[in-house]
Amino acid sequence: MRTSILLFLPVSFALGQPPARSTQPNAVNAAFIRENYSKFEYRIPMRDGVKLFTSVYIPKDVWSDGKSYPIMLQRTPYNVKPYGADQYRENLGPSEFFAREKFIFVYQDIRGRFMSEGEYSLLRPHNPHKGEKDIDESTDTYDTVDWLIKNLAGNTGKVGMWGISQPGFYVTAGMIDAHPALVAVSPQAPVTDYYMGDDVYHNGAFMLAHRFSFYTGFKLREGDPAPAPAQNPPRFDYGTPDGYQFFMDMGALANADEKYFKHQQPLWIANLDHASYDQFWQSRAIWKYLQGIKPAVMLTGGWYDTEDPQGLLKQFDFMEKNTPPKTLMLVMGPWNHGGFSRGDGDRLGNISFGSKTGLYYRQNIEFPFFMYYLKGKGDGKFPKAWLFETGVNQWRRFDQWPPRAAESKSFYLASRGRLSFEPPAEAGFDEYVSDPNKPVPYIGFTAPGVLNTYMTEDQRFAATRPDVLVYQTEPLDYDLTALGPISVDLKVSTSGTDSDFVVKVIDVFPPDYPDERPLEPGGGRGNVPANAVRMGGYQELIRGEPFRGKFRKSFEKPVPFEPGKPDRITFRLPDVAHTWRPGHRVMVQIQSSWFPLVDRNPQKIMDIPKAHSNDFVKATERVYLGGADGSKIEVRTAR
Repeated sequence: MRTSILLFLPVSFALGQPPARSTQPNAVNAAFIRENYSKFEYRIPMRDGVKLFTSVYIPKDVWSDGKSYPIMLQRTPYNVKPYGADQYRENLGPSEFFAREKFIFVYQDIRGRFMSEGEYSLLRPHNPHKGEKDIDESTDTYDTVDWLIKNLAGNTGKVGMWGISQPGFYVTAGMIDAHPALVAVSPQAPVTDYYMGDDVYHNGAFMLAHRFSFYTGFKLREGDPAPAPAQNPPRFDYGTPDGYQFFMDMGALANADEKYFKHQQPLWIANLDHASYDQFWQSRAIWKYLQGIKPAVMLTGGWYDTEDPQGLLKQFDFMEKNTPPKTLMLVMGPWNHGGFSRGDGDRLGNISFGSKTGLYYRQNIEFPFFMYYLKGKGDGKFPKAWLFETGVNQWRRFDQWPPRAAESKSFYLASRGRLSFEPPAEAGFDEYVSDPNKPVPYIGFTAPGVLNTYMTEDQRFAATRPDVLVYQTEPLDYDLTALGPISVDLKVSTSGTDSDFVVKVIDVFPPDYPDERPLEPGGGRGNVPANAVRMGGYQELIRGEPFRGKFRKSFEKPVPFEPGKPDRITFRLPDVAHTWRPGHRVMVQIQSSWFPLVDRNPQKIMDIPKAHSNDFVKATERVYLGGADGSKIEVRTAR
């Protein structure tokens, strides 16, 4: 048994209110935690003298029975409430299984947030050349772990770490030059590179609706350390259930600060001041430092993550190629942002997955991972990739991702709306007029903000618009399975000097596909009436991404199009593991707006955050088909 002396007195004060009752299935409640854990609060000193506020829950049998436990650590910018040594959380750890198993649970406000001292920096850049007193999130994690194992009674000297979204970023940072006691980590839906496919920009296009929603609620602290408010601040009132109309009425991006943020949100301004992949964003791209990682790593994410779909895939790919840790496992399931940590995970929006995928992950993947590395229980046999294959709705294990057996298969855009397995001999083009004052909506019904199910939503509404090109195969007579990223190769032109090109890959259901479940009244989706959606002919979005055309040569230095001159746009959509069943069709849709998910492009080369309403003009977009260099998409397939 490992024992140690408490060298620092806990901070003791009664602030805050108990958190709202958890909706997590089989949640451990506050009464159980109070009966079985003692809570302490500390201000842990970092190497530069700054103290970070830390809540600690230790099983009571450490003192009564001399037992010892490993530590589970989470570092967060979102607060560790409830504050006060007599105020207890309702749940501890990543899921309902951990508190009853018993660990020492530690929650920490990161530097500059809530009760921790210091200055907050948005995803503080990693410093690979630190001096003795220099800090970053890696050193703050190291110093925290070092203090915990030296000062917490009853710890075994082993530490695990987990976090979702921004807390996932702090897990990633913490495993760089990790403390030897940090033996297992799980970055979950982690922010990895804010510009390159995570929250803020996707291929140079600004993710408007989500960023606006996030920064109306994420405020910087003013003054000295202070606890989170007793009640969560009220959500921003859009004044309408129609998010499309709200953002159209807002007008150009330049209007948002004056109308709504009132010059009080520097993070929003920073997002718009850095519209290309400049040093501000490059310095915050944590993935490039993930070499020679020592702890066991489990990367967890969702195929339908509306916020950080690309970050953990980029982490996994880079780590695999740069002295990977002995254990590196990628876990992907049919979840939206953080959906694996709550609920059953049996469906998302209109799409059923046939089983409780969230519960399966928490019980059969996440819990055994930490149990093995922190408590030595289990066989420790983890695959390289543990993924849920949508379409056929089954879990699969791979010893490599993408799998070796997968082969590249091209789908060629052809005339008359065909998607061909062979390159068309005849060259031509399709065209449409893109009007940024009448942008294509990203969903076909009214909803505020960003719908967290949009990545499975029906695309039939878009297929009927004249400013959306549609290409599809004949009904398949076999299972077509895509495993890995989807590559896009478009030959395009525009009558403007800049344009967006949105590419959507879709699974079209057969006309006679049975309805599994009619929507309930309202459907949880604004004003959608009951029984509004029929699954026969449903066009399920599988992958969709925008590309801002002026970045086709470089994300650092935009270049204009020459009006009417064909040029190429090539990029990759995030990975998939999906099977189109017999009778289904593969469809590709191409458009030049996706509003308000993505901000509008004026369709002329300029600094878009400084555009005014009269800058937004129509443009004629052409997509070139056939011949030796026609447009296509490419997937990695396996039967």
